This record gives sequence, structure tokens and C-alpha cells, in this order.
Amino acid sequence: MKGKRKMNKSGTSKTLVKNTVMLYIMNITKIVLPLVTLPYLTRVLSKDCYGVVSYVKAVMQYMQVVVDFGFILSATKDVVNCKEDKKKLSYIIGDTMFAKLILVLVSFVALVIMIYAIPILRPHALYTILSFVVVAMTCFLMDFLFRGLEEMHIITIRYVLMRSIAALLTFVFVKNDTDMIWIPILDIIGTSVAIILVFFEMRKRDIKICFTGIKSALIKLKESAIFFLSNMATTTFTALNTLLIGIYVDAAQVAEWSVCLQMVSAVMSMYTPITDGIYPHMVKSKDWKLVTKTAKIFMPIVAVGCIFTFVVAKYALLIIGGEKYVTAVPLLRAFIPLLFFSFPSILFGWPALGAIGKEKETTFTTIITAFLQIGGLLALLLIGQFNVIDLALLRGFTEACMFAMRYRYCRRFKGEFAI
Repeated sequence: MKGKRKMNKSGTSKTLVKNTVMLYIMNITKIVLPLVTLPYLTRVLSKDCYGVVSYVKAVMQYMQVVVDFGFILSATKDVVNCKEDKKKLSYIIGDTMFAKLILVLVSFVALVIMIYAIPILRPHALYTILSFVVVAMTCFLMDFLFRGLEEMHIITIRYVLMRSIAALLTFVFVKNDTDMIWIPILDIIGTSVAIILVFFEMRKRDIKICFTGIKSALIKLKESAIFFLSNMATTTFTALNTLLIGIYVDAAQVAEWSVCLQMVSAVMSMYTPITDGIYPHMVKSKDWKLVTKTAKIFMPIVAVGCIFTFVVAKYALLIIGGEKYVTAVPLLRAFIPLLFFSFPSILFGWPALGAIGKEKETTFTTIITAFLQIGGLLALLLIGQFNVIDLALLRGFTEACMFAMRYRYCRRFKGEFAI
């Protein structure tokens, strides 16, 4: 019996390592491909045009959060708990997809209103709608299924394929401002290929899609609402800033903000394979030592990375954005507190608190932090200090607050972890 337990533990460790490596490959792709196309787009598109592209991308972040509705966490947990029962699994997939399609309809109505109400979107309605088509298509990518099955390689292969297709075709079709419409079209092509791959993998595993009905879909929405509130609040930290910048400053400054934010996001995307990789394991084991060990290993690396970012900020912007974006050096440096605090904030959130059933506490910390962010934005507007550097510093401050609250909750509920 002891030998069998040892073998199971060894198998779990191998799966954990494999999944983390696969997620790292995916996130390296998330870093590399945008950093390949970003210098190209900032050079062939004018600052104003790139500002529009970035603004629509920020709007789509909101749309994506609504369509996802926290299912990446709630549905993943459902799959983990019943992955041996294929019949039950089929209904989880179907009901989740049905719920997502309801959200697509709601989101599209909201988007049409935004196009008419926001001046920067109105002249680019077709571009905005095509960008939304990509968001709608993500309903069929089944991230929650393969995460729950702990087969992260499927997600990785699918992501690398669809993003590589879109990135490579960008160099072929996008030559100047008049070609910007090709950007969402190429994303649609890449996503279509990924969907075909996903359904092939499901068929190979004899996994079907079954629908219970609209009532079950609504129940899924209700169950996932707590996760959605957390994710929506998190999006407030990034997309809302960009949306307000688009209203109160010109498109050129939107472009500078977006270039710096994309560089920072590329670094932060290195954090998620670690936290995503341990989440399914933490749901099963609730291993507190794994959380603390992860923090001790990676926080020194994060600190060194922050120092490196400060030193090479000018050269990084010169390489990524070109000469016209070097003026954004102070802005990139202002994002360093966000880089430092975001890793422990993520780690002590869903992988730790979420694993022991503290969804409400995790969501509470995110919502409180979102209110702090919104309050800070309003204060900057009232005192006439609404500028991109102060916004970046505010974002770092609110992330530090969220980490402090989550760590305090972890210490408070430490007895519920497996020590």
C-alpha cells in the first residue's frame, strides 16, 4: 500500500511538472509572438492607428471576461471532480458552452451601444465587430476541459498554432493604416484552425457535448458568478485604465500606454504557468508547503527582473516600439511596482485560497482592490493629475494592497491547508 501511494505521488508530481512546462511554453509563445509583431505594427502603423488597435483590444478584454464568466476556474473544478464519468462530463461541457453563448449575445448588444457612444470606436465599427467575433469563437476552445483533465499540452499546441498563424500572416497582409482590418480577420483564421484541433482531440477521447437545457445553463452562470466578479474586478485594473485614457487623452498617448502595458503583461504572463500549473494539484492536495516553496523560489527572480527592467527600459522601448516610443521610459519604469507585487498576489489568490474553498474571500479582495483603483482614478481626475505615469503607479499600489489582503487570509485559514 505504501509503495502504491509512493507511485501515485510520483505520478502526480510528473503530471504537475509536465503541465507547468506546457503552460510555460504557451506563455513564452504569448510573450514572443506579440513582441515579434509589436515592433512591426508600431513601425508600419501610425501612432493614432496603433492607439485605435490598442483601444479596441482593451474593449475586447472586457468582452472576453464577460464571455468567460469565470468558467476557467469553476468549470475546471467541475471537470476535475467528474473526469472519470464521461456522461456527466459531456453535460458539463454542453451546459457551460450554452451559458457562454448566452453571454456572447449579451456582450454583443453591449458592444453595439459602446460603438455608438464612444467616439474612438464609431469610425471603426467593422474593425471592432470583427474583433468581437474572435471573442465569441473562444466559446469553442474548451480551455476549462483540458485544464480539468490536466492535459495542458492540448491547450498549448492549440494556442501556439492559432497565434503563430495570425502572427505570420500579419507580416504578409498588414503594411499600413489601411490594412488594419486584416488584424482581426487573421485572428479569426487562426482561431478557426485551433477550434478544429480541439474538436479532433475531443473526438479522439470520445468526449461528446450534451445539453441539458437553458435552466442548467443558468445554474452554471449562477455557480460561476463568484469567479466572474473576481475576474471582472481584475480587468478593472487594466482595461478600465485604457478605456479612460482613450477618453481623456489622445490616441498617441493611448499607443504609448499600450506598448508599455503589453511589455509589462508579457513579463507577467511568465507568472501564470506557475500558478495555473499548481491550481489543479492544489484543488486536490491543498498543500500549503507547495505555495510557500513556490514563493521562496520565484520571488528573488521577480525582484531581479524588476531591477533589470529599470536599467534597460530605454533600450527595451527602442527595440520594441522604435524611436518614437523612447519618450515612454518613465512610464515603463512606473510599472515596476506592479511587476513585483503581481506574482505573490496571483499565487496567494485562486491557487491558494481558491483551493480551500475560499472563493468569496478571494473575490472580496479583488473587488475591494477594484474599488481602490476606481477611487484612485476618480481622485486623479478631480485633482487634475490624470496622467499615464500616475495611473501606472496607482496600479502598482492597488496590486500591493490585494497581495496584503490575500496573504492575511491565507494566514488566517492556514489550518485548512494540508501542512
